[in-house]
Amino acid sequence: MENLIAFYRNLISTHTSELSHIKKLLLASSILRLLVFLAALTGIYFFLGNNKVIIGIVLGTIVIFVYLVSRHADLANKKDKILALIKINETELKVLNRDYKELPDGSKFADPMHHFSQDIDLFGKGSFFQYTNRTALEQGSEKLAQLFTENSIDGIAEKQEGIKELAQMAEWRQQYAAEASLVKTEIAAKTISSWLTAYTFFVPKVMKYVPMIFSVLSVLVAVLYFMDIVSGYMLAVWFFTGLGISGSFLGKINTLAAQTGKVQTVFQQYQKLISEIEKTEFTSELLRNKKAMVAREDRKTSLVLKDFARVLGALDQRNNMFFGVVGNGFLLWDLNQAFKIEQWIKAYGQEVGQWFDTIAFFDAYNSLGNFAFNHPKYSFPQLTDDAVVLKAADAAHPLLDPKKSVTNDFLIEKEQFLIITGANMAGKSTFLRTVSLQIVMSNMGLPVCASKATYSPIKLITSMRTSDSLTDDESYFFSELKRLKFIVDQIQTDRYFIVLDEILKGTNSTDKAIGSRKFVEKLIGSKATGIIATHDLSLCEASNTLPQVENHYFDAEILDGELHFDYKFKEGVCQNMNAFFLLKKMQIVD
Repeated sequence: MENLIAFYRNLISTHTSELSHIKKLLLASSILRLLVFLAALTGIYFFLGNNKVIIGIVLGTIVIFVYLVSRHADLANKKDKILALIKINETELKVLNRDYKELPDGSKFADPMHHFSQDIDLFGKGSFFQYTNRTALEQGSEKLAQLFTENSIDGIAEKQEGIKELAQMAEWRQQYAAEASLVKTEIAAKTISSWLTAYTFFVPKVMKYVPMIFSVLSVLVAVLYFMDIVSGYMLAVWFFTGLGISGSFLGKINTLAAQTGKVQTVFQQYQKLISEIEKTEFTSELLRNKKAMVAREDRKTSLVLKDFARVLGALDQRNNMFFGVVGNGFLLWDLNQAFKIEQWIKAYGQEVGQWFDTIAFFDAYNSLGNFAFNHPKYSFPQLTDDAVVLKAADAAHPLLDPKKSVTNDFLIEKEQFLIITGANMAGKSTFLRTVSLQIVMSNMGLPVCASKATYSPIKLITSMRTSDSLTDDESYFFSELKRLKFIVDQIQTDRYFIVLDEILKGTNSTDKAIGSRKFVEKLIGSKATGIIATHDLSLCEASNTLPQVENHYFDAEILDGELHFDYKFKEGVCQNMNAFFLLKKMQIVD
């Protein structure tokens, strides 16, 4: 813990020094632009009446200003990136102190019909997603949520190796995240991909040559004008001819400019993210395969994206009224840039979606690598095919403060069902969520909150937080029955680890006892594996006739008139219940 705090504090100190240096350069850049502007005004003042010199000063000043503005923008981007890096490390310090409730909580990804996400605090305030998520891109956040909920047991070993590798690349992860945080767009990456795929072309093929020829002739006419060979009238005629050609495409170019203006920043930043991926040599198979998704034989994808961002920026210059008029009058600027944009879309538009997906993958997996880095004492489960489904030593829930949480050892074998009893607040539900989350984390390739773990991959399905639905006119009991039916149907077609918390709560005790026993027998008959927590001690009798059933409990003691919990997972059936004690303690009953 102390090593992690020192690591993040050192990075904050380093980036703060860099920020101070960049601020000085930005100030100098602003002063230089002011001096150039004043020098231009002075030159114009001294050469009033000499139109040729004044035009030369204006054109020269424009060229210098374009360069200085570009240089200033680069410095501003560096400043923004350094500020992002500082914020990233400040966030990590807060999370290490269990302060993460202001991070995005992923509530929009919550799905009450999902196999398990509703029951184990996967999304929402104080959720595991909120604790883990460090994505900077919307598409990356969606990808991370998909990883949390896909319930897949494929390629776990490869996932583990990829996460281990990223865990050791802390500074690379932060550089990537800082670049990603600078991406600002009005539309989603998927919308951009769809637009490129369905784009309708309008610029004639002849425009590959016309703007270049027209620009050369414009330079020639201008030179002849300055040499007094042609008149200003000739220069004006040529200028308005250019405006006429450009104007004939004005409507469609305006539409294109409006569309590209919303995505220019995306491509500027995405090419930097692709560049970070391209220049990094990954060793794990998963990361190398993902990097290959953006690899090109002829030219680096980052350069392809950079070219597109540059062309989009060039078209954006039309928004400068003076340059827009002059550029279109003498250079057919808009047509030239529109042609380049369309040629790029023809060549690469179909591949952009794949590139964006790869960027989102690394954005999401950086969160997983960051989680592993921040929890060096967690263990990556050893994968096995033997009788053990999940065996953990010193296991705890990752969202509990490690200074206060109580760890437990447990073993669950294939086709075994644990029935857990215990007093109220003794730790049953927390244990169910701990086991459930260990399965989810293991399937994702993450290390789990345990000193050692062995795991045979299995999918998860739960029923712990069933609720009634007024909108669907469903009672609580009927909603629970639907959930149990869903579970029974699922285990007929695939192998699942089942976690149940106090089933059939919506009926009377006798009916509940009979129904619960029959349901457990049904699961055992289906060779299911799992856990059920209950207050119904009669259900524990199933172990007398079903060898697959094993009883465990969490206990509570009343010492000196106070209730005490040890939160330890024990073999047997709980004999101490505390409901009546709590009613008296809170003066609800006498």
